[in-house]
Amino acid sequence: MPFIRVHTNIEVAETPEVLKKLSAISAEKIGKPESYVMTAVSDKADMTFGGSDAPLAFIECKSIGLSETQTKGLSASLCSFCERELGIPQSRVYIEFSGARGSMWGWKGGTF
Repeated sequence: MPFIRVHTNIEVAETPEVLKKLSAISAEKIGKPESYVMTAVSDKADMTFGGSDAPLAFIECKSIGLSETQTKGLSASLCSFCERELGIPQSRVYIEFSGARGSMWGWKGGTF
């Protein structure tokens, strides 16, 4: 049920490996089985941050039951990931966290 999407203006090489690493980090930090984690990368987007088109990322992080107590550690891990794996400085990463109720997340023709 967690969904993590990285929007960035850079080209992401080895996207399948990046997605797998992002999935593992997300599962660990959110505390959900990785078998439920969905990841996506949207690269080479026309984006700016602070009026500059230097490397940047916007991350959407959505999950059932995501709490404010989890977001600080998750932010640290995702920003470190962007810097280490994508070469994007942590100061050029924004993250949007969204928690959802199970009834608002569909799966297999029903909801959680």
